[in-house]
Amino acid sequence: MKTFFRVLGGPVIIGLMMMVSFASPVSARPISPNPLLLPKSPYSTSVLVAQGIHNGTIHLSGHGSGQGATPNLNCTPAPCVFTNKRVSPGTQPVNETPIAADPLTHSHLLTGGNDYNCANLQGFYSSSTGGSSFTSTCMNNLPGQFGEGDPGVGYDTLHNSYITGIDSPNGSTGEIIFEKSSNNGGTWSAPAIAVNPFFPGGLTDKDWLQIDDTIGSPHVNCLYISVTQFASNNNSTITVSHSCNGGTTWTTVQVDTTQVFPAIDQFSDLAIDKNGNVFASWMRCTANGPTGDCGGTTATLVVSESTNGGASFGTIHTIAKANLTPDSCGAFYGCLPGTGERVSNIPSIDLDRSSGVHSGNLYAAFYNWTGSQMQVKVATSTNSGTTWGAPVRVTTAGGDEFFPWLTVSKTGIVGATWNDRRNGSGLSYEEFGALSNTGGASFGTNFQLASALSNPNNDGFGGGFMGDYSGNIWAGKKLYAVWTDTRSGPPASEWMGGIKNNA
Repeated sequence: MKTFFRVLGGPVIIGLMMMVSFASPVSARPISPNPLLLPKSPYSTSVLVAQGIHNGTIHLSGHGSGQGATPNLNCTPAPCVFTNKRVSPGTQPVNETPIAADPLTHSHLLTGGNDYNCANLQGFYSSSTGGSSFTSTCMNNLPGQFGEGDPGVGYDTLHNSYITGIDSPNGSTGEIIFEKSSNNGGTWSAPAIAVNPFFPGGLTDKDWLQIDDTIGSPHVNCLYISVTQFASNNNSTITVSHSCNGGTTWTTVQVDTTQVFPAIDQFSDLAIDKNGNVFASWMRCTANGPTGDCGGTTATLVVSESTNGGASFGTIHTIAKANLTPDSCGAFYGCLPGTGERVSNIPSIDLDRSSGVHSGNLYAAFYNWTGSQMQVKVATSTNSGTTWGAPVRVTTAGGDEFFPWLTVSKTGIVGATWNDRRNGSGLSYEEFGALSNTGGASFGTNFQLASALSNPNNDGFGGGFMGDYSGNIWAGKKLYAVWTDTRSGPPASEWMGGIKNNA
């Protein structure tokens, strides 16, 4: 068995040149540059990078420009694509971009990122103007600790907003912390612990925050956080923690049995139906691939349901099998072809909470590697995740498709967004989106959401880290999307766009 390192440094040599500018899109895929040499570990890259920064093996250097003047989001008549808006300020990289919308005030938005302008590497941006302007904040730490990224965002139905992230005293252990705001991000509470390590001395990774925002649900305003829990020997499990008193107290439960390495559970998501039932999804893989990790293997995407407000979870059901890209750049879960970028495969899930004909449908978006292309697919279940139909593609275009996300509007419209290389000559990408009003049976027009190409080599980490996902959220008839963007050259920043729909 391979030996895995819990912190950077010592025998691990980090070869990294930060903020290196690379050429524009090329006509053929280049050889993977492998600029960010990290331990071959099942931990998320944001944790490994944070450990490197804390230990002094990775050094950030100023480059690029601040936020600058960008136009307001706007488009007419619907359906139409928003004008793009830069969200994050600062001169250091920003990546990994969740987004949430106030369920009762659609002009209130909250997003965040691994923000390397912040001392604790966790930045958040709130808007009271539907994305026309943003107020930025850096999350605080518990005394003597430091942040390890993985931002989470959410709203309850009382207009409270919440942010989450990983906090650690030493890099090898840690917990999930949260802050709360009652004025849409104007001020925030002191950080407090939401989720402790499940294993003694263990590490909490890849947290995801979801809040029950359905008025009439028996668990309305309960907060849920799913976490990948790692033991010191790399055994892993998914836990879900819940709080139904605004974060005052939390209860954590294990969703499934502990996976003994080389079996691994990682990359979870949460969704809640209109009756308060909670669904947790994640990826399960075995680190027996050609390079001794999960790269190039076939993963199993799974889901489990809680019908008692997160007190326990039931049978594990398979959503689909998904081939992961090969590890050509030293990344545990595979690489974006032709680059040194690490890629995740999060089964992004959501439910139809409408009163329409597809009410109750559960959807999951993910990518599948064909051997020559990463293809985004969406699978649908009509029986609470027990069985799933054959996954359908969101597009038939050429070019790799990666970092998909999926949410469902209050009227039952499925909105999928993803990064797409169809226009990037095999290297650069743009954010795209598509909608389904057929219960996930098919997706319509592909909307190009980003108005400019992004070169992954300009991520601010020399082409080695652009995050693990991009997000989207419905606010009324608007599907807002946020993504890691490098149109202005290094470093990456967070941008927003989206689709204004008719229904």
